[in-house]
Amino acid sequence: MLNSPSANIYNISKLNSEIKRLLEGNFGRVWVNAEISNFVAASSGHWYFTLKDARSQIKCAMFKGRNRAVKFRPKNGQQVMVKANISVYEPRGDYQLLVDVMDMAGDGLLQQQFEQLKCDLAAQGLFSSEHKKPLPSGIKKIGIITSATGAAVHDVLTVLKRRNPLVDVVIYPSQVQGDTAAQELSNAIVQANNRNEVDVLLLTRGGGSMEDLWCFNDQYLAHTIFNSPLPIISAVGHEVDVTISDFVADYRAPTPSAAAEILSVSNEEQKQQCTMLSRQLHHAITNNIHAQRQQLHELASRLKAQDPKFKLAQQAQYIDELSHQIITTMSAKLHNNEQRLAQLMQRLLQQSPQAKISAHAAHNQQLATRLKHAIAQQLTTQQARYQGLMRELHSVSPIATLARGYSITLDENKQVVTQASELSIGDTLVTKLHQGEVTSKVTLISE
Repeated sequence: MLNSPSANIYNISKLNSEIKRLLEGNFGRVWVNAEISNFVAASSGHWYFTLKDARSQIKCAMFKGRNRAVKFRPKNGQQVMVKANISVYEPRGDYQLLVDVMDMAGDGLLQQQFEQLKCDLAAQGLFSSEHKKPLPSGIKKIGIITSATGAAVHDVLTVLKRRNPLVDVVIYPSQVQGDTAAQELSNAIVQANNRNEVDVLLLTRGGGSMEDLWCFNDQYLAHTIFNSPLPIISAVGHEVDVTISDFVADYRAPTPSAAAEILSVSNEEQKQQCTMLSRQLHHAITNNIHAQRQQLHELASRLKAQDPKFKLAQQAQYIDELSHQIITTMSAKLHNNEQRLAQLMQRLLQQSPQAKISAHAAHNQQLATRLKHAIAQQLTTQQARYQGLMRELHSVSPIATLARGYSITLDENKQVVTQASELSIGDTLVTKLHQGEVTSKVTLISE
């Protein structure tokens, strides 16, 4: 079967190259949120580390041309958000990430989610200027979608009362912060369109952190704004705050008060109209630039596999590994030289007078040992002689006689009985054996 002309046989280099081509050709840049471990800053300026979560890990490299833009020093255990390309390091067949951007997780994660949603909705055409509805002229009734008790509605009503007290206002109350806010805002837009009682809608709230304004970055809310037949002005937060609803809405005002200024038509209507058209043009240019940038990123990803800089970066990584091997080899050679020096020192010490002194000391120690042995042997001989005398003494001992099967009989007065004539029938006798005693009564006497 191996000899079949249809068999697809790879060598390792070709297989790794093919895997590299497939991975890099099918994946663009990815955002990854993970924990850093095994961080190493090489002498070349490149960074090598591992990104991991509770169940998996992947090796990463960030070359010095990229890591110079990182505003903090990474360390093990730190949670980060990285933007990277998936690649294969062919010499070892390692699957790895080549990191271009690194931020600390937290606000950075929200920002990346914002950018990702912004790209997705832009690709769907939700920001396109051709879908923007113009604000109606001669506005008589304004619908305000916001919190009924917030500062934004107070600011809007104050400006409207000052500039155009004849305009009517309908408030569609909704939460503007929290988990349910996006759904409530969407429901309010749908309700206002179903009731069809106003000329324009103002979607607004006061300033806050990115987390506070996050409900205005909801994808479902974005589609609801896009599909609204009524024109919508988005005025969320302060002038520096930008949300997805600002991009999708037909018009964006920097603040709630500014939105009220726009909606309350005065003698400066022409000036405001020009401002609005300018902003729409700005949005159109921004969206077009964003679309072109997305296309450029796609083309760059496709070109990446043939980029000489990318291959040079891999060669730099390979050089870093060779440098490590050289350092290891030199360390081993230095260790061997140290061992050889120790051996020479040992030979030198063997020729030193100290060695002879030590030999004589050892001889003296041997003599002392032999003396101790002789004394111990003499003690052993004397102990053996003592034990022999003890055995002779023991052999004539009454106890030894009892041990050979003899016994001693005593009468009631504890006197030794040697003749039967000393006894009478009925006497009580105590017979001592080698082990224990026997008590008996005399019933018959024979002489």
